[in-house]
Amino acid sequence: MEKDRIFLTKAIEIASNAISEGGGPFGSVIVKYGIIISEAFNRVVLNNDPTAHAEILAIRQASSVLRSHDLDGCALYSSCEPCPMCLGAIYWSGIKKVVYSCDRTDAENAGFSDKLIYNEIMLDPSKRKISFIRLTDSGGEEVFRKWDEKENKIMY
Repeated sequence: MEKDRIFLTKAIEIASNAISEGGGPFGSVIVKYGIIISEAFNRVVLNNDPTAHAEILAIRQASSVLRSHDLDGCALYSSCEPCPMCLGAIYWSGIKKVVYSCDRTDAENAGFSDKLIYNEIMLDPSKRKISFIRLTDSGGEEVFRKWDEKENKIMY
């Protein structure tokens, strides 16, 4: 628990320093075997990239350092509860532990609300505020068929 506090303090320090560098007030570190392997702060505005959240950038860096998309065995420390996009990336990366300080309500009070996204995720795509149109006769299934063939050849 004490190590969790040390790594979380580092993430908060990164978030605090980011503000003076023109970044957003979010910081993250990823740790494996008790060693920080990546750290990042929110660079959405600096990079003109809506996906440049601290957690996403830390995951990208950790994957590069480990030369793997699988971050099983890693823990992510974040100054704030990860947003829905970052939460998805955490699950996809295989990270099994997240320690954070502020929560989504604190972020909303500071002007960073994810409420719409949380609500939209639960809806059928046809009921979302953004138009989602599925064209079922477009040939997309062929890509999955090719993938299945490739995977079956590798396995046998």
